[in-house]
Amino acid sequence: MQTVGKLMKVFVTRRIPQEGMKILSAGGVCEVSLWDSDEPVPRADLLKGVQGAHGLLCLLSDRIDAEVLGAAGPNLKVISTLSAGFDHLALDEIKKRGIRVGYTPDVLTDATAELTVALLLATARRLPEGLEEVKNGGWSSWKPLWLCGYGLSGSTVGVIGLGRIGVAIARRLMPFGVNRLLYSGRTAKAYAAEVNGEFVPLDTLLSESDFIVVSCSLTPETQELCDKAFFSKMKNTAVFVNSSRGAVVNQEDLYEALNNGQIAAAGLDVTTPEPLPINHPLLTLKNCVVLPHIGSATHSTRGIMGALSAQNLVAGLQGTDMPNELTF
Repeated sequence: MQTVGKLMKVFVTRRIPQEGMKILSAGGVCEVSLWDSDEPVPRADLLKGVQGAHGLLCLLSDRIDAEVLGAAGPNLKVISTLSAGFDHLALDEIKKRGIRVGYTPDVLTDATAELTVALLLATARRLPEGLEEVKNGGWSSWKPLWLCGYGLSGSTVGVIGLGRIGVAIARRLMPFGVNRLLYSGRTAKAYAAEVNGEFVPLDTLLSESDFIVVSCSLTPETQELCDKAFFSKMKNTAVFVNSSRGAVVNQEDLYEALNNGQIAAAGLDVTTPEPLPINHPLLTLKNCVVLPHIGSATHSTRGIMGALSAQNLVAGLQGTDMPNELTF
């Protein structure tokens, strides 16, 4: 632990919730340097800001690679990311240097699961289209065949990646009268029993599910998992939802599948890149709902994430146990 009066330098790559900043400024441990913006720190400013830093608090949008670690120098002892995901961190390089990593995995589970269910319902029941028709004068009268979508009652739902968030999504979907809950992944999960989950091969999940929800981690195995072959195995009445990572989906193949009626609709809270350019082909489709990565965007969740990321950082600087340390 540092001696009193010698504060450790911390670089924070973005404005974070006040709950986090209060923790960093209390206790006389950190001298905080903040990229004071709601927009991502430019690469050159990131490389400059980390110089000599003992701690780094970053976001998903910050690529923390060998160049950043080299710019930081030998003082850097802890990286805390305000996220559950960590595919933006070069873990091999970080491990080589003996740097500890903190993250915020559990606190955003409920908020992300809620948003995923909202996105699934909005996509399946064509809510954005309906809103647009109300606004543009397309609503003339009640029509039996107009804006019909797909319901959850009696359906089969497939979840790809039944981890913390996957099972939280499944738990929320079951009261809608879902008939079967299928899931695929590396291994069967004992806790799947609480949602009557059936562990099946991916091909079975794709061919039998009416709704497919992707909630897996981004790994070399899941990169562009959802491609042309994947969509070709789905029902043409099926709805696809992704709230995991954009790179799990081949977006060109998704566009083709939606455009040619291979699948019914898609809802995305994550894309590649983020933000998705406004001229992207997916945004021309009525049967594709795209949200701006707001899975964890509730006031309380973001506040807790801010506090936890700050607690992880301070604990790492002091050499004590972090609330949530990544082991790798």
